[in-house]
Amino acid sequence: MAQMANVFEFPFERILKGESFDLKGLWREKIFNNQNSIILELGCGRGEYTVELAKIFPENNYIGIDIKGARMWSGATQANALGLKNVAFVRTDIQNLNAFFGKNEVDEIWLTFPDPQMKKQRKRLTSTIFLQYYRNVLKDNGIMHLKTDSNFLFTYTNALVEKNSLPIIAKIDDIYAGVGAGYALPLPLQIKTYYESQWLARNITIKYIEFLLPQKQQLQGPEIEIEFDEYRSYGRQKRSEIMKSF
Repeated sequence: MAQMANVFEFPFERILKGESFDLKGLWREKIFNNQNSIILELGCGRGEYTVELAKIFPENNYIGIDIKGARMWSGATQANALGLKNVAFVRTDIQNLNAFFGKNEVDEIWLTFPDPQMKKQRKRLTSTIFLQYYRNVLKDNGIMHLKTDSNFLFTYTNALVEKNSLPIIAKIDDIYAGVGAGYALPLPLQIKTYYESQWLARNITIKYIEFLLPQKQQLQGPEIEIEFDEYRSYGRQKRSEIMKSF
């Protein structure tokens, strides 16, 4: 990973001291050599979505972020093999975004199949805590995407969006429901990760919500009770356990 030109790291000890990465605010000029939009995938895992988005939309710059380098290596290696110049990866915690990116430097953020954290609201990637992390780097009214198998997280996120009157661009509770009946999925939603294929094989619907995140508004979390998912979602189940369930 340290030898890959498209992978970037910064010691956590220096972040704790209040230091920032050298490329903060300079990703377009120093890495991508253009002024195109910067789009992050948070918790990118193997980087499948990051790489596929970069292939489909070469006019944008994509950065996958994850703390686990072993998984990220797959996407970084594929991007290098394909010669993709609009892809980079950052190994860090999501809480450290403002050490790597300047204010208003990011245009969009993708959350693809994050752990719903049903018992820990503060750890949900669409909680008000994390939305504030995103605001530190996202432009005003930047776009948020959530693609998830979890009805719990989809319901929670939708409730938060409605409570704060955040502008909704799209909301689909089953993205594949109309496919084949005169409906074609938008290109970004056609990408299937390994885990998405597993959920579909188990007849679990895939949900999607896209909304705008304004800077100034004070956000409040929803006060609702949501039924837990009946299965363990991404990150909580070994592949062997998934296969045994078929």
